[in-house]
Formats: sequence, C-alpha cells, structure tokens
Amino acid sequence: MSFQYGHNPVFKDISFSLREGELCAILGVNGSGKSTLFKCCMGFFEPSSGQIKLQGQLINTLKTAEVAKKVSYVPQEHPITFPYLVREMVLMGRTTHISNFFNISDEQYLKAEEALKCLSLDHLADKAFSQLSGGQRQMVLIARAIAQETPLMLLDEPTSSLDFKNQLLIWNTLVRLKKLGKSIFVCTHDPNHVLWFCDRVLVMDGQKLIADGHPYEVLNQKILNQIYGPVCKLSSLDNHWMVMPLLKKEER
Repeated sequence: MSFQYGHNPVFKDISFSLREGELCAILGVNGSGKSTLFKCCMGFFEPSSGQIKLQGQLINTLKTAEVAKKVSYVPQEHPITFPYLVREMVLMGRTTHISNFFNISDEQYLKAEEALKCLSLDHLADKAFSQLSGGQRQMVLIARAIAQETPLMLLDEPTSSLDFKNQLLIWNTLVRLKKLGKSIFVCTHDPNHVLWFCDRVLVMDGQKLIADGHPYEVLNQKILNQIYGPVCKLSSLDNHWMVMPLLKKEER
C-alpha cells in the first residue's frame, strides 16, 4: 500500500498482516507516516495504491457500522464539542450493540461501567468529559474502545499524554486484552514500551517499512541508529532490555 498528499508521498510499498491475539506496535520518528497509515487502515483515507482487508473483506466495501463492529479506534486527539458525561462517552462505544437509544438496557450501562473500572476511571463517571485533563480524556477514549468489544483495536499514541503509572496501566491492560484473543495495533514513540509489552514491531523510516518482527530481534543498535541517529544505546537491566539515552557528562 502507498499513500500521498497530492504529489507528496507519505509512505510507499508497505505490506503486513496482523494476526489474531497479537499486540503489535508501529515505531518511527515524527512524520514517518504512522498516523496516516492508521487512518488508511480505518478507511478514513483512500490509499494511492494497494488495499486494506478486514477479516478478508476490502474495508472500503464495508459500511461504517460493519467496521465499528470489528474495529475500535483511539485517536491521538478528540475534539470537545459537547460536555458529555464520562459514562456517556464510554457508553458511545456500545453504539453497535444498542438497537433502541430511547430504551438502553441495563446490560449496556453495565458494559460501560466495567470498561471504566478496567482503567480505574469509575470515580470520574459523572464528570463532564470536557472538564478532564488531556491524560484523563485519553484514558476515557481507551475505555470507550474497550467497551466497544471488537476483535481488533487500533490505538494511535495512546499513552503520549499519560503519567508513568497510567502508561503502565494502559500497557498492562492491552497485554491482558490480547491474552483474551484481541488483536491490538499500537502507534507509539517509546521503544521501551515496545520492548517490554509487544509481541511484534513494525519499524518505519524514509517512507518505508524497514523491519518487522519480535522487538528483541528487531530493535537492535543498528536499527536504532538508523531511525534516531547516535543518540541512544541498548542496555540490559534485571534481564530486561532498555533503550537508554547517550548523555554527555555535562548533561548529567
């Protein structure tokens, strides 16, 4: 698959398949086309060439409601247009399961509550979404995706605005969900999250996919130098690999 804005290519000749029960990350520098790739995968953008299939069907032949039953999507940002309550935002994830919006069953509310509790957000249920911090809003959107109960989840930089504790909460939740059989595709800028939590990583650089495989095999020093330059190194701590910055003595 390839994509371009006008005559400006964003990425080209990318091909991969996501497997069932797999937690896969895509890693690359700013402007490498990761978010655009996500939007193509969701059917928001039409690729310049190539195609996207969802469970064997071309995604551009499926209705929005059909896609929503199979894929949940967490964007980087969400415009705030109306002060919905947090519980209402999460309940929106149940849209494809609700046949009558004037008579929503207790089961649907329970599913929304379970998703909130999954991320320890139930204490915010009656707060206005617009009054939350950026990090809290991001977690609510992830809870909404969980409530959607789709076999595939796409998350675009889901922990970029979260504190360290909540970053670990989100990643551990994703690991738990993939163990239940969900396929999860995450766009991230943190190579350590990839090393610690993911089964697989795709690396983008220079508008192309340059590596695809298990993080411990793919994220070697050569690849890190290629995408970031000589600014970091691989180190081992308590039998866990970490990407560490190269600091000059005067910077410490």
